[in-house]
Amino acid sequence: MTRILVVDDEPQILRALRINLRARRYDVVVADTGAGALRAAASHPPDLVVLDLGLPDLDGVEVIRGLRGWTSVPIIVLSGRAGSEDKVEALDAGADDYVTKPFGVEELLARIRAVTRRLGPATEAGATLKVGRNTVDLADRTVTRDDGTEIKLTPTQWSVLEKLLRHPGKLVSQRQLLHEVWGPEYENESNYLRQYLAQLRRKLEDDPARPRHLITEPGMGYRYRP
Repeated sequence: MTRILVVDDEPQILRALRINLRARRYDVVVADTGAGALRAAASHPPDLVVLDLGLPDLDGVEVIRGLRGWTSVPIIVLSGRAGSEDKVEALDAGADDYVTKPFGVEELLARIRAVTRRLGPATEAGATLKVGRNTVDLADRTVTRDDGTEIKLTPTQWSVLEKLLRHPGKLVSQRQLLHEVWGPEYENESNYLRQYLAQLRRKLEDDPARPRHLITEPGMGYRYRP
């Protein structure tokens, strides 16, 4: 299930979006401040962020820059600022789309669907991916060998694997993985990742010593190669 973080200081907008998104089977997390948004993104990593720029504590552009410091999650700005300079600043900071208020819910939902489609098959509800002779079901959170044997993963192993599979072919930095799985205080603990990637390769790769799918990019991070 795709998780969306909605950030807005207007209670009626938060309520309306929560209801409409949940009705369409999205998992919804809400925040009404910039600091709350950054905390929520770290503790419950979203697949997409819908962000108002006019927040009471931080400007939304600062929130975008804060998120872009460690995650490539798509961001749709939802703002009453209609000026071209505001749009350019938000997009330059790392936003993926910009919707002005007042807005139609159906238009916003269409933008969300469009961004979700661009993310690739790993983000769609019910998506399955292959890692060697194993099928990973992201919706059911299961891993099954071609012979039908189910492979058991610990919660942390699953979290690391899921973060890589949701960005097929793309480099995921060590910092991003550590931040999203363990938290910001563990951003320098690269030995954690070495240990958990070794465990995942032993369970999923045909030849763990020569992995074909869970790839290390030395000094930078890791990559899921479909």
